[in-house]
Amino acid sequence: MQLDGTPLTIIYADRYFDSQSASFVDDSLAISVSEETGLIHNIQPLSEVANNPPNVPKKVIDLRGLTLLPGFVDTHVHFFLHPYTETSWEDQLTKESLVERTVRAVNHAKETLLAGYTSVRDLGTEGAGDADVNLRQCISRPLQLIPGPRYFISNRALVVSGSYGPKLSLHPLGEGVEGITGAQVVDGVEECRKAVRQQIGAGADWIKLYADYSFRSRMSGVSTIGTKALRLFSKEELSVIISTAHSLGVKVAAHASIAEIIKELIALGVDSIEHGYLMDDEALRALQGSKTVWNPTLAAYYSHPSNTSGERWKQCRETFQKALNMGGINFACGGDTGVFAHGQNALELKLMADLGMDPKKVLQSATLGGWECVRSLGWEGDLGRKRLERVGTLSEDQRLVGENEVPFGVIAKGFAADIVASSGDLENDFSHAVSPSAITFVMKGGRVFKQNEFRQG
Repeated sequence: MQLDGTPLTIIYADRYFDSQSASFVDDSLAISVSEETGLIHNIQPLSEVANNPPNVPKKVIDLRGLTLLPGFVDTHVHFFLHPYTETSWEDQLTKESLVERTVRAVNHAKETLLAGYTSVRDLGTEGAGDADVNLRQCISRPLQLIPGPRYFISNRALVVSGSYGPKLSLHPLGEGVEGITGAQVVDGVEECRKAVRQQIGAGADWIKLYADYSFRSRMSGVSTIGTKALRLFSKEELSVIISTAHSLGVKVAAHASIAEIIKELIALGVDSIEHGYLMDDEALRALQGSKTVWNPTLAAYYSHPSNTSGERWKQCRETFQKALNMGGINFACGGDTGVFAHGQNALELKLMADLGMDPKKVLQSATLGGWECVRSLGWEGDLGRKRLERVGTLSEDQRLVGENEVPFGVIAKGFAADIVASSGDLENDFSHAVSPSAITFVMKGGRVFKQNEFRQG
């Protein structure tokens, strides 16, 4: 297919990561990117393009000597939070204005993109209301007021009465502080159904629920029960949340740790499990071969001031390593970023590799696996395969145009031109190679946001 007059960016490359086969490919290629659609228009041998250049306006970016990868995907962030080592969660919600929290979120979006993360899933504004809906608009085409990744949002998480903070000291029966609640409180099947419909109608890409939590946290000073996770929603409530969301084409993420509840969620068709550090062998076997994606959020447990050397981090490590040994589990790379610093998202990748996951599998989980996690319903099975086949043959007047509708996570014709490049050695020094300092090039949707000077040798 030859474009007529549409500007192209031509990227010269000699090494890239194939996220479908989880392998590195050494080959001299020219990747043509349509500046109009933000999609990869074509991939050809470099010699072929040199001998027969396209007869359209073009610019060339030479990335030979670097390793190209699909843009990374962080499947669990909180743009409206910053590290708890700076300010506690409760103080962020009750002492920082919505304006301050939004300004911080704008900065977090930029830091995340420049670190090589071209897509994220934000699992809750944590007291910032609907600010993520408007932030998504500001990041996305055609408005694109600020630099940031593709932004998939879940708005407010769902919790039951009495379970979540912030909590009043003088009036312990109250929900929230000065009208600020960290999530949306719902009780009973009908309230659950209504809340899901409200959030999707307001623009949520995902529904997030807290399946278990330290419900009796006010007991912490006098009893260990205060720190233990307990069930929040009944099976009937969980079922209606998931089925209602799915009927409207939206996926569901569950904050969950308790093995019995996770097995129940998987049987009900939940789309992702967040955390899951208390899973036993039976729960892990339920994950095997299921469509449910697991985000172990290693970085959150590693970074949290109360967890680094504690029992919870130990349990998290052991559960993750057990899952690796069992195999057959769909991982994505979501670090719960915001608990630790935005822009340092790659900590999750480093920890996964440090705990025994093949670095190439880590990269696959952080690219193709990221898209498979956050993409909307309708890309699975035979229907999804046919949609992907069609992507590679789209003409310019049939192109996908929605910022969050196009497939990404693969360097291939018809996929989003979300491409990053590392100057590091991804096979022998993985930790450095995925660090922000080694990510010297970032393109999202065909637009270059970072391009550091690089010389071979």
